Amino acid sequence: MAVLVTGGAGYIGSHAVAALLEKGEQVVIVDNLYQGHRDAVLGGKFYEGDLRDGDFLAKVFEENDIDGVIHFAANSLVGESMKDPGKYYHNNVYGTLCLLEQMQKAGVSRIVFSSTAATYGEPERVPIDEYDRTVPTNAYGETKLSMEKMIRWFDVAHGIKFVSLRYFNAAGAHESGKIGEDHSPESHLVPLVLQVALGQREFISVFGDDYATEDGTCIRDYIHVSDLADAHILALERLRQRGDSAIYNLGSGNGYSVKQVIDVSREVTGHPIPAKIEARRAGDPAVLIASSERARKELGWAPKRDKLEAIVKSAWEWHRANPNGYKK
Repeated sequence: MAVLVTGGAGYIGSHAVAALLEKGEQVVIVDNLYQGHRDAVLGGKFYEGDLRDGDFLAKVFEENDIDGVIHFAANSLVGESMKDPGKYYHNNVYGTLCLLEQMQKAGVSRIVFSSTAATYGEPERVPIDEYDRTVPTNAYGETKLSMEKMIRWFDVAHGIKFVSLRYFNAAGAHESGKIGEDHSPESHLVPLVLQVALGQREFISVFGDDYATEDGTCIRDYIHVSDLADAHILALERLRQRGDSAIYNLGSGNGYSVKQVIDVSREVTGHPIPAKIEARRAGDPAVLIASSERARKELGWAPKRDKLEAIVKSAWEWHRANPNGYKK
């Protein structure tokens, strides 16, 4: 029996593939390499293709005895989603529909879904609980919420059980140093800050310093990518053992501002990292911090690398050794 990982050549997906392989799982990876990297896949059986290609996806299921799916494949740039929402609905929502329909045909009844804290929008309270309202402030978050709802209805109609993992800001790199974060264009704060330290950018832009936070900049809950990968495996095990569906937040429970991330990065890299204040970005909530109590209790999950310094240090080691990412 094999685990199908969609988007398994992407940042979080590749770390999940590595964790599955370390557990001795058979892994099948599907990625169209639009944002993913073939070199990020450390093993398993790889298929290059798109979920929206029905013949391709049917072939993947026909050629493999798939036990469960971990679904990462999606576009995920907040700013882009606000400018081109159609692209996000077509790839994220329609792509997920194609996957669910193929799972139904193949009799595969377990899926772990890579969701996001962006489903909550501007939170009513902090830390955010799974039962809090979901009113996304950007199209990316709206598509992810639509995907969650679609999966739930496939559970109701066809018994496809799911665990949806709403996580916060992924960062860091694998302890082996073999895989890390490489997006083009890059939109995540930690790698952008480290690009300044590498001399690839003159400064780091800070989008807004007038939020209702202690230093005026946005606050986020940063979580190490390998801790996220571990949670996906625990979620799959839950589905194998218990079978009931659930939604969990994943985060460290610690909030760090943009300015704090920059300060820690200065300490880790020894570089001054100049910063420039810019206008706010559309759709950016002021504070996003997770309550992960439910995941800790029900999945037995606990982040092992929850200190910002450790997260930034692992990312810095990867970027310093791979200044051009996966490009040789």
